[in-house]
Amino acid sequence: QLQLVESGGGLVQPGGSLRLSCAASGFTLDYHDIGWFRQAPGKEREGVSCISSSGGSTNYADSVKGRFTISRDNAKNTVYLQMNSLKPEDTAVYYCAAIPRGVYGLGYCRRGAWEYEYWGQGTQVTVSS
Repeated sequence: QLQLVESGGGLVQPGGSLRLSCAASGFTLDYHDIGWFRQAPGKEREGVSCISSSGGSTNYADSVKGRFTISRDNAKNTVYLQMNSLKPEDTAVYYCAAIPRGVYGLGYCRRGAWEYEYWGQGTQVTVSS
């Protein structure tokens, strides 16, 4: 069974940090682009960041650029999202997603939700004092 599982969410004060993890089971994340998305109540799902299958290309939403960092460890079959300088507006359910891109990949990744095939169940991040 192909599955993505997010972890690392929680309650943090403004200015704090969290690291989210996205672990795959039933398949390897090699040759997959990985995206992180978030959805706040009453808002549309937003593409936060993505990383290409090779790890050589990343992409960030303007709202998180300079504060969030995506990385991958294929040996651990896990992708991370390091979130620093968190703001109340970062509060949302965060999801990771994957799309296979083959051995060579595209050389870049895209943050559109429609691009992605496999999705996790999400982890709640709440930024509040």
